[in-house]
Amino acid sequence: MDDELINQDSTSDPNKRTWSREMLERARIRSTKNEKLVQKENEGLLSNEESPLVSEKKVDDSESRQKLVTREDLGEVEGFPALNVQSDTSSFPLSSTSKEVPDFGIPSEKKRAMKLLIEWGLVVVGAVVIALLIKAFLFQAYYIPSPSMEPTLEEGNRIIVNKVSYNLHDVNRGDLVVFDSPKNLPGGGQLIKRVVALPGEFLRIHNGNVLINDGRLLEPYLPVEFEMDRFLIPDNCGNLPDESDGCRVPPDHVFVMGDNRNDSRDSRIFGPIPIDSIEGRAFLRVWPLGKMKRL
Repeated sequence: MDDELINQDSTSDPNKRTWSREMLERARIRSTKNEKLVQKENEGLLSNEESPLVSEKKVDDSESRQKLVTREDLGEVEGFPALNVQSDTSSFPLSSTSKEVPDFGIPSEKKRAMKLLIEWGLVVVGAVVIALLIKAFLFQAYYIPSPSMEPTLEEGNRIIVNKVSYNLHDVNRGDLVVFDSPKNLPGGGQLIKRVVALPGEFLRIHNGNVLINDGRLLEPYLPVEFEMDRFLIPDNCGNLPDESDGCRVPPDHVFVMGDNRNDSRDSRIFGPIPIDSIEGRAFLRVWPLGKMKRL
């Protein structure tokens, strides 16, 4: 249907048909004439004036071109001093055999190597300074050397400690804290334990459970079947006269214990620790990779 409409449109107008025939006729005449002229030229019967390949009017190319302006023609103008070929040959080498090489400001290999060395030195020094600042004020990695925090942390694990946590908020029960070893504990160094009791609270052990102000402390991080023995009153406790066992935590101190209660040296031995001795809060286990976990 579309083809029929197109054919009708192209033949319905008489003027269009006449114009098309005229165009075809003129093209045929021009083609025939050119063929005859080319045939005569090949047979040597066509003069130069009749040849379609030769221009009727020859133009002298040398006269039509504009004359080029040289430095000598310019003389001395603003921004372009006159060139004295006889005397000023030092600034403009006249031949490719001149031994003088212009200085383009490209540094030598030695200078480039020295520049690269300085740049990398600055990068390394900057990285070291940033790492030291982070370690001193923000975060630090620690290695777990003992099984005292099992099953939460195993021997050989590596953790990241946040050093700014307690600048923003108070110490919370259940936090894993890294702190300086008490002076009454031989060995020195730093320890990691869990905060169990806060300042002013009274802690004691009853039937294998931890009681805080006579209320049982729920500890989901410990094994289900777990027994813990009572302990003697350690140093630094602020017990009242009628408190013959357990420990009342003094102000600005916390009571800490290891999760592996039967294999941990903690506040049951050396007593509550000062809050200002806490280095930071452990918040991430990074090694082994398969056990990476937020603490």
